[in-house]
Amino acid sequence: MSLSNVFGIAGSAMNAQSIRLNTTASNLANADSVSSSEGETYRARKPVFTVQMPGEVDYSALGSGQVPGQGVTVSDIVESDAPLRMAYEPSHPMADENGYVYYPNVNVVEEMADMISASRSFQINAEIMNTAKQMLQRTLSLGQ
Repeated sequence: MSLSNVFGIAGSAMNAQSIRLNTTASNLANADSVSSSEGETYRARKPVFTVQMPGEVDYSALGSGQVPGQGVTVSDIVESDAPLRMAYEPSHPMADENGYVYYPNVNVVEEMADMISASRSFQINAEIMNTAKQMLQRTLSLGQ
């Protein structure tokens, strides 16, 4: 793996974490939205990450049997299957015929922890790119 691959790998990780931050923000924005039916209620969403496999590089000479990845992609965004919150509020304008309103299955504490984790992962990958850039600049200055 060359040092220039680091930029692609860290860049793909930053893109994936950006999507993770956006889905978390969407979950938090809809945490208190209500609905009168189970089918219309917002459900928490989570991105699914997949490793990008290398293209035409032969890693069989390494002998370990493991192939390094070339970054990460978001292959899908799935809805949580956790149960929705139902509340008996017969005076609420969105209440169904039985007096229940449906709240999303968003756990605010979990979403905040996920947001902090995604933010830190983004920052670390930005630092990795900066360090790789500095290493390349120092390598180029050796020839002066």
